[in-house]
Amino acid sequence: MNRSLTLFILSIIICNSLFANTPDWGATGHRTVGEIAERHLSKKAKKQINNILNGRGLAMVSTYGDDIKSDKKYDKYYTWHFVNFPFDTKYETSKKDKRGDIVMGIQTCVDQLKDPNTSQEDKSFYLKFLVHLVGDLHQPLHVGRAEDRGGNDIKVLWHYDKSNLHRVWDSEMIESFNMSYTELAANSKTLSREQIKNIEKGSILDWTYESQALAKKVYASAKMDEKLGYRYSYDHFETVQSQLQKSGIRLAKILNEIFD
Repeated sequence: MNRSLTLFILSIIICNSLFANTPDWGATGHRTVGEIAERHLSKKAKKQINNILNGRGLAMVSTYGDDIKSDKKYDKYYTWHFVNFPFDTKYETSKKDKRGDIVMGIQTCVDQLKDPNTSQEDKSFYLKFLVHLVGDLHQPLHVGRAEDRGGNDIKVLWHYDKSNLHRVWDSEMIESFNMSYTELAANSKTLSREQIKNIEKGSILDWTYESQALAKKVYASAKMDEKLGYRYSYDHFETVQSQLQKSGIRLAKILNEIFD
């Protein structure tokens, strides 16, 4: 094997290793968020979003933030998918990653979409990224501990297969439930208008703290090398469903505020 081919194969292995350990909701989860959000959009917002996305729905573009990870020109957005600051401290006074984080990323997307000078191409980029990042924010381990990379280093068995706590919450519980994103969205809890308003309350930062509080419970739910399976899903899948629904409702709130 020549040197160039060897280096090429090694680069693929390194990239796959890097990104395999830092997933988020997974395609089904993100699409569920997009589908739920679509159902809560105002007519005006839906019309403008339809124009920006050339008719594609929010579910279709919801995985964009992960799709672009395969293109090196988007490497600078890698840290936008999460934020790590010590538990029981304030984000505002924490040390910030100079490359940005999910809080800054969401706010940047919002600002760009509100700016009348943003080009149509850039609006499409930031809208697709916003859909993805709001989903990420509600996966609690995206506001987890830096020292274990949001639970990626907490190795567990998922139905006897090697996994980690982050991956279990990202996708494995969802995939084991074996529903499509449209089925998951359709089977979300029926909420009153008052309940929806309560979910919509707060800011991006408030929702960040909410996810971090939930992350504490997720960390306490499993130990290193523990075997997780049906009982774990029984105990925690309702939380996953709730976070997907909250994320969709809050994403719609943000989009309605931008485009109404």
